[in-house]
Amino acid sequence: MLPAPESTRLVTIIAHVDHGKTTLADNLIESNGIISERLAGTLRYLDSDAEEQRRGITMRASAIGLRHVYNPPKMSSGSSASQDMVIHMIDSPGHVDFAAEVTSSLLLCDSAILVVDAVEGICARTHSLLREAYLHQLVPVLVVNKVDRLCMDLGLDPSEAYVRIRELIESMNAVCASMLNSDVNDAMEAVDEDTYANNDNDIDEKKASLWSFDPIKGNVVFASGLHGWGFTIPTLARSLFKSKTIPMKPPILRQYLFGDFKYNAETGKVLKWKQAGTASGEPMFAEYALAPLWEIYEGVSQAAASVGLKSELFAYNSAQNENTGKKTENGKILAKTSGMDRVLAAIQIGSTSPSVVSPPSNNNNIDDRTIPQTTDDMQRILSRLGASSESSIVSAVLRRYRPLSTSVLDAVCETGPSPAKATLELRPKVLALRNPPHENDSFGRIQQSVQQCNPDNATVVAHVCKFASISRAAVTDPDLPSVSPDDQSSSIMMGIARVLSGTLCSGDEYYMFGPRYNGSSDDVPKQKIRCYLLMGSSFVRVNSVPAGHICAIYDLENLQLKTVTLSDKKECMPLRGFDFGLQPLVKVNVEPVNASDTENLERGLLKLSLADSSVEVTATAKGERILACLGEIHLERSILDLETVYCDGNIKIRTSDPITSFRETTTWFPNEEEFDSFMNSKIPPLRQTTIPPYCDEEGLEYAYKGRCRAVISGRGSAITMRIVPLPRSVYECLKSKKLVDGCDDDLLMVAKALKCNNKESTLTPESALAALLDSLDDIDNNGNALLEAPILYKGHSVKAVRSTNGEVYIPRKEESSKDGEDEPENVDGLEEYNLAQECLRIGMDKEACVSETNDALNDADAIALEKWRQDMRGSALAGFQLAMRAGPLCEEPVQGVAVILESAEIAMREDSTKKFTPAKELSGGMVVAALRSGIRCALLSRPARIVEGHLKLTLHSSLAGLGSLHAVLSKRRGRVVTDSMVDGTDLIQVTATIPQAESFGLAPELLKKSSGEVTAPELVFSHWEVLEEDPFWVPTTEDEREDHGDLTTASDSDALKYIRSVRSRKGLLVDSSKIVVAAEKQRTLSRKK
Repeated sequence: MLPAPESTRLVTIIAHVDHGKTTLADNLIESNGIISERLAGTLRYLDSDAEEQRRGITMRASAIGLRHVYNPPKMSSGSSASQDMVIHMIDSPGHVDFAAEVTSSLLLCDSAILVVDAVEGICARTHSLLREAYLHQLVPVLVVNKVDRLCMDLGLDPSEAYVRIRELIESMNAVCASMLNSDVNDAMEAVDEDTYANNDNDIDEKKASLWSFDPIKGNVVFASGLHGWGFTIPTLARSLFKSKTIPMKPPILRQYLFGDFKYNAETGKVLKWKQAGTASGEPMFAEYALAPLWEIYEGVSQAAASVGLKSELFAYNSAQNENTGKKTENGKILAKTSGMDRVLAAIQIGSTSPSVVSPPSNNNNIDDRTIPQTTDDMQRILSRLGASSESSIVSAVLRRYRPLSTSVLDAVCETGPSPAKATLELRPKVLALRNPPHENDSFGRIQQSVQQCNPDNATVVAHVCKFASISRAAVTDPDLPSVSPDDQSSSIMMGIARVLSGTLCSGDEYYMFGPRYNGSSDDVPKQKIRCYLLMGSSFVRVNSVPAGHICAIYDLENLQLKTVTLSDKKECMPLRGFDFGLQPLVKVNVEPVNASDTENLERGLLKLSLADSSVEVTATAKGERILACLGEIHLERSILDLETVYCDGNIKIRTSDPITSFRETTTWFPNEEEFDSFMNSKIPPLRQTTIPPYCDEEGLEYAYKGRCRAVISGRGSAITMRIVPLPRSVYECLKSKKLVDGCDDDLLMVAKALKCNNKESTLTPESALAALLDSLDDIDNNGNALLEAPILYKGHSVKAVRSTNGEVYIPRKEESSKDGEDEPENVDGLEEYNLAQECLRIGMDKEACVSETNDALNDADAIALEKWRQDMRGSALAGFQLAMRAGPLCEEPVQGVAVILESAEIAMREDSTKKFTPAKELSGGMVVAALRSGIRCALLSRPARIVEGHLKLTLHSSLAGLGSLHAVLSKRRGRVVTDSMVDGTDLIQVTATIPQAESFGLAPELLKKSSGEVTAPELVFSHWEVLEEDPFWVPTTEDEREDHGDLTTASDSDALKYIRSVRSRKGLLVDSSKIVVAAEKQRTLSRKK
């Protein structure tokens, strides 16, 4: 039933949203007779879900198998016989919210049909799709869609349209060239230049050829999906040669058909065309490729005008509607109507129909797809299709003149590789199994079978890229319980798989390898499966599927794996796969309206996370069920699927407001870069240290100006630490261990604040980075670092406290001493405390550390240093990691801070043998808790800031919608990054950033405020950015009170509103809800009358 891999192609359609993917797929499906010609282009057959039809966008990738008779071009050696091909086609979504569907489609296929709108050009999503297809090592075919809009909407003549298309292809090649150059530079950095030049030159030339769009090669299709026409330069060259329009061999003619060349019919010579004016004539592409199409559109429009109909084709061009005649009785366009003679004359030259390019042996009868030669032939075709409107007549004529399906499928068969060639030559890294821990001959044979894509007598290997919930009514399988065709509630879970080698058989058992299987375990689950062919919305049971084909597999739901590799050999390993780090942007808490449906909801969430790899479902300690999706549309679709598909029976779900993630950080004090003056300066306590609930933080009384002395439980030890901001550029330097661009000023600022060098004149970015790297203990992924001051790791600030009660010195709380008495309450450890505090003035200067503390350590200090290094230092690292997970403001992760451990004091006791031991037991948990508390207190004693995520949005707006667009973005604190006119239109492409917390509900508001003049924005995560706003600021001076009023709280602060909302959502105490303690002190502000 299914052919060998050499006669198979696996292709996916990718594009920016609304560029015409599904419309193109309709035309390809219509060529197999699955849908009628009248519905092709408007039915959107593969958008089988009701929600997809309602919204008009693709949300789930759909696959279908198509048969195609491929007629390869005749070579000089002789004619090539036609080949029966099977093409598995996947229509993937274009909206960024469903990017995970695109990733799985790219892994399943070897070729990609990249559709680009001829008017809108390259959009933001086009760039990302190109990059993703390149990383998957696919072979691209470019389809320049909606070429008809250049004529009907923009009113360009053929020469202007040619220039527009040429510039679009040049832009596409520029994007591809930048990707190739980036990979070459990365490869040359990994190895030396000579080795790279010797080994990888041939590979790069081949890759550059595949990723260069050249109409002459046939990997560019010019098309209109709505009207069903399309052509390539090679087929057009063959047509012009066969019709004797240009007496030139096709291999030579194709070199001039797309380029700045014009043809002189009188002399038969090809001349250079100059874009100077009308006097230079038309280029060959405009004259022979576009001009007949323009003539057909104008002829049909003239026919409509002659019968009194207003033109639908040129609705935006009033010039075409000026000559509308008197409406006839029937108002119907016939083949003999005035203007149709222009259409009939235009279609006689340059047709790319198979009946013209590759005519059959017997051509006695006029086929339904034959080019009409006379008015009667034309009328017969129009009557058979019932075509009477402009659009239907244009489609009926152009589908026969230049059929889109033939051009695209021929390009896929000619340019795209077979599965056998793809696995062996083009995609060996992507379609490769993970290496086992120990090499063995069995695995080598399995890997070889996968590379050869051998369907006969080979190890069976298949990879399930994704799961999907399928309606039971759409599955044709006699072994499954029968259901009513109208019953859409019952569904089954199926895995969409690609067979890599061997033949996958229904009813056989196979080993299942999850994505995290490393080959060390012998316990590999085994499962019996059933195989199905994908036919759009229907699934047909088959007995076997050979290598090189795509199928659906049933009975894998119990594995609870998002991807799985199947094999009949236990020595197999899972496919490497891809992880593009899709980050969910919208999080909500979901719960059932009826509490009895809780268990049902949990099962539904499990199925949803299995079917959609981009969905994240987590449970919190409070019992919340957090559902995270890529966007608002993705969230709405997931909630709908939960209620109607994944939960057994319809349930009602209640969702919370969107949950926004923040980060906590700090910023610099005014004079912090001057280390000595900052140490000696006195500043009043910051406001957050004096108001509840932040003032209730344990140990806050020992924190001041970002430095805190954390006392371990039991007072057996104390650790002093300091916190400073860590700019992103400095973090990148520490992570890469080298200087990065634009880091000099930030590095010098951090080095001065930490006093890395006592002589500022000799301080350079290189010496500053070296000093920081010498002290670096740990660095995390959130931009934080743990440093250990030289004075500490050399042991000079580790002090052993010889106290009678086994406790370190605890300073008295801030209170005035009476009668001038300044003696502390506990004098034990005071000397060591003062010495440790004096060591802090050395900072992180290595030379000062050696010169000022050159005395040898005494026995007690040596024992204390050993205790610090062996037992306490590792626990301090764990305490740092724990503190970075939740900050003191609203328990959000901390980002962009450096924690410097400066000194440690340990209470020691001398035993009878004159040996020193710690006075109290210091467990690791006690050190972790103390360090976590100390870091939180140190953060509170510094200027507080929150970090918010920013999203990048791209959209198109007309000139009339710009005002409302900027008003909405300004209200939501958005910033326009770029805005540029789309050539030939009044549309402006706008790129902007907007805080994630302000992005919810943006699309409906833009639609309402602009009256539809602005398209729906596409949002992707961009970066984290500090909100430069003190959440605890209040007016203090007279000028500030005049500007902001006599307020006790900055209630209009966005930062404080975010902190309060997060604390309220987490069930933490909020400062605005603090109960008044002394109610009698309240006063009324209203004036008594």
